[in-house]
Amino acid sequence: MSGTVDRWTTALRRAWKDGTAWPWCLAVIAAACGYAVATVFHPGYLSADSNTQLGQALGDEPVNDWHPPVMALAWRILIGITGDFATMAALQAAVLWGTLWVLARLVWKRTGSRGLSLVVLALGLAPHIMNLTGVVWKDVHLAYALLAVFAIALTVRELPRGRVRTRWALLVLGLLFLAYAALVRKNGIPAAIPVFALLVLAAWPAPGRRRWLAATGLFVAVVMGGSAAVNAATAPLATRVYAVIPVDDLVHVLTPEQVRAAAERAGADADLRDRMVTAAVTCQKRSITSDGYLQCFPQRRPFDVTYLDRRADVIVRMWAQQMPKHWKGYAEYRGRVFTKLLFRSNQTFWNGTRVNAGARLHPEVREQPLNDTLRFALQNYVTGFARDLPMLFQGWFWLAVSLVLVLRRRWAGPYTRELRLLGASSLLYILAYLPTAPESNYRYVYWPALSGTVALALIATAFVARRRAVVTGPAVLPAGRTPEAAPEPAAPAGPREDTGAAV
Repeated sequence: MSGTVDRWTTALRRAWKDGTAWPWCLAVIAAACGYAVATVFHPGYLSADSNTQLGQALGDEPVNDWHPPVMALAWRILIGITGDFATMAALQAAVLWGTLWVLARLVWKRTGSRGLSLVVLALGLAPHIMNLTGVVWKDVHLAYALLAVFAIALTVRELPRGRVRTRWALLVLGLLFLAYAALVRKNGIPAAIPVFALLVLAAWPAPGRRRWLAATGLFVAVVMGGSAAVNAATAPLATRVYAVIPVDDLVHVLTPEQVRAAAERAGADADLRDRMVTAAVTCQKRSITSDGYLQCFPQRRPFDVTYLDRRADVIVRMWAQQMPKHWKGYAEYRGRVFTKLLFRSNQTFWNGTRVNAGARLHPEVREQPLNDTLRFALQNYVTGFARDLPMLFQGWFWLAVSLVLVLRRRWAGPYTRELRLLGASSLLYILAYLPTAPESNYRYVYWPALSGTVALALIATAFVARRRAVVTGPAVLPAGRTPEAAPEPAAPAGPREDTGAAV
């Protein structure tokens, strides 16, 4: 017995010394941190939106496309498997920490530094990242899905040439994550495009036109097929929620008299005309500068999600007829809302589970109350950092980071192209809010904050590794890899076109 123990002890010491055990140590740490974060948020922090989607997932109310049907379907499947709605928040934590483990493992393999790999893993505890990890929002799903694709792309890039099946399996997984990101938040499609390019370039470092066309066609087909499958499974009510944007523009750019005249010219019915005028008056009287449809537009109870669907064409016609005439006011208004998003982001911490006035919390949520002790501890942690380091929670800072990532031609380490594409994803996502931002919520810049933080961490770890290599000389890294200071190795070839049929 003692001999067996000695052999195990010797093997463990050898594995620790040569580094083969460290990725498993990182996995244990990631699992422990993910479990701890999920415990803090258990059973998940819900807003009015997520409370509605829970009702849809449980079949208590019909699914509609005001909120993403794919998210309600995913939640329904999770509840069907586990019987507990809390698994959605737990899954969010698992995806984030699993992705961070993949990135930390890559840093370890590149640098051979346990400390630097822990730095990457610790990003999940950063206040501007952890604050929304357990909040069931589509913004969080978008961010974690895109980050998972980024980690998959870096992993594919590092695979040896002979791992063809593994490479294809990872590419398929990345494509599924990317399709989910495109379906879960429609205005996230601009952010998904550079990440899609990153995934393609990980497989084929220098793809030709045919491969680009084939990959793009496949991505579009997967997204359209996924959308059709989700619609078939959920049969969502059409809402044409996009019409809230022109409503917002019309009631804030035009005067109430101009709104009335515009409605009559566009052929609006009396009910829509009167509600639009009332919304314009209310927003002016209460000094409400955004989100006019939900804050100023008269609503009946219960909230009619199909109201816009029946009148979207008229509203869009009003917008198209009036905004060219009032282009200056439109530009001023959109600039005002966008700068507020950049410089005065709110809701940096969603404090527990709340619904709108007049709405009822789902009974299953009431049966699993939050841990107030942990909630207050998290609130103190996040709000303290929001007070002392406010730029972490502001859009302007992450817009600046994304611009630097895109414009700088070379970064320390092997991931220059990947970092520039990651910056482009954040940049496009933020700029997409210029004509569409309804409010100034921090969750609208959560993906830029997450991707920017990861990018800065990768740059910092590569810089530190290079400086160490200069000071101490080249070191033998795990699995015989070349040190970070050495010239960048050639990127591995992607899957050969003639291997696709064999897989």
